[in-house]
Amino acid sequence: MKRSVCSVLLISILLLLQPFDAAGQEVNDSFKGALKKYVVAVLDTFHVPGMSVAIVKDGERVLAKGYGIKEMGKGEEVDKHTLFPVASNTKAFTATALGLLVESGELGWDQPVIKYLPWFRMGNPYVTKHLTVRDLLVHRSGLSPYAGDLLWFPNTDYSRREIAHKIQYLPLDTSFRSGYAYDNVLYMVAGVLIEEVSGQPWEAFVQERILKPLEMNGSINRISTLVDRPNRAAPHARIDGELRPIQGYLDWGLNDATNPAGGIASNAVDMSRWMITQLDSGRVATGQRLFKPETTEELWSGVTPMDVEKVPESLEPSQSDFNLYGLGFRISDYRSYKTVTHRGVLEGFVSRVMLVPDLNLGISILTNQESKYAIRAILNHILDYYMEAPEYNWIAPYKMQEEEQLKKIKATERQTAAERDTTSTPSLPLSEYAGTYYDKWYGKVTVELEGDHLVMRFTHTPEMVGDMEYWQYDSFIVRWRNRDLNADAYVNYSLNEAGTVDRIKMKAISPATDISYDFRDLLLKPDKKN
Repeated sequence: MKRSVCSVLLISILLLLQPFDAAGQEVNDSFKGALKKYVVAVLDTFHVPGMSVAIVKDGERVLAKGYGIKEMGKGEEVDKHTLFPVASNTKAFTATALGLLVESGELGWDQPVIKYLPWFRMGNPYVTKHLTVRDLLVHRSGLSPYAGDLLWFPNTDYSRREIAHKIQYLPLDTSFRSGYAYDNVLYMVAGVLIEEVSGQPWEAFVQERILKPLEMNGSINRISTLVDRPNRAAPHARIDGELRPIQGYLDWGLNDATNPAGGIASNAVDMSRWMITQLDSGRVATGQRLFKPETTEELWSGVTPMDVEKVPESLEPSQSDFNLYGLGFRISDYRSYKTVTHRGVLEGFVSRVMLVPDLNLGISILTNQESKYAIRAILNHILDYYMEAPEYNWIAPYKMQEEEQLKKIKATERQTAAERDTTSTPSLPLSEYAGTYYDKWYGKVTVELEGDHLVMRFTHTPEMVGDMEYWQYDSFIVRWRNRDLNADAYVNYSLNEAGTVDRIKMKAISPATDISYDFRDLLLKPDKKN
């Protein structure tokens, strides 16, 4: 049963009465006990089954702990060694790997990518010529947000190098270096670049040069192998309004092509080692250096300005004043302290890493449910302790934000349904909407008439098979047979002057659909060769 906002407020107030002694800088037993109660309340309030938390301070791991359960309905508890995908927090590992190659003189941050990958092309010759190694990491190439993610998500048969070749067909949405738009595909190019220059696949290079020296022995860098690990968390998401495990996703949704962008899975113990090294300018436990302080300066320097989110009054203490993207990290501020951070999202999982250099503080939070608000409530609570900030109730306002977001999503869906013209009829017989269609960057999509309805298949994505139902005019809705996809979409046909199909555009039905379902960039044209 869901808790009311009043219940959430009561929980939060009770928690704020717990001992919260910020006089010392070490995490003492009193704070650990209070933190456990706080985390349990957050898990309950935001319906998050399990969580992994690590805290490091002044070069020492002071907390590495699991909370909650790995999978709903099974009861097995999360521990400090339980694996969670860190998703896009992998980007910092890829940036660090490039930094190692810069240190050895094999790469230059500001050298063009085509110096090392002569075959690589963007959608514009000027961008191709001037795109640098640094540009691969800072989300200012001109691609639209999350462009090309359908090349790997859900699982496709495309290799990393094939995806890199296909980027030339992705449309550029803005001018080069004019603004921020998050992407994954250029981090895959970075992985190809690492292999080309070092002679080792990204996975081998990261294992040998980063994970092994840091003794991150429990971590993996091939996301496809997560399903084989016994001590791992299961992903959870709301499917058709119900929170449940999406275990099948581990079997079909993880493509090693994307490892440089989001393929590492780790645990509380190993993430503490990673944060200690980042905070100590590359120094590992043995006293040796993994990388130089100059590389830390590069990684932590903001390059691309990002919008600063205006938070509601109830969350005002968390208001940032600046927001920049660096090399695999986002540079921002919290209560006037500079923060070096990143978030990671993979269906059913969310992670967050936060470094506060001036306090020599690092926090890692890994979860098995897609609730960014749960992470924020815990992260801010821990930060406030170390910053000796006034006590603040974070749970209730974040719960209110979550509920408001869900209300907006449902309102949008209701409005769309209400605007449907139920009197309209298709312009063509169903058989004439069928055919083989082709998009320059994705490839082939088929629409076939099966019995009394159309069926859509993305030929490089085995799980994307859906039954189409008529919506209005020349538009249909495709409902994927695998409901774990949670990404039903409009299929909008345009006819030419001859009255035959000229093109198809697609759009996700719900604003809650994962943005990596990059339907908006598809332009499906009838394939004249088939």
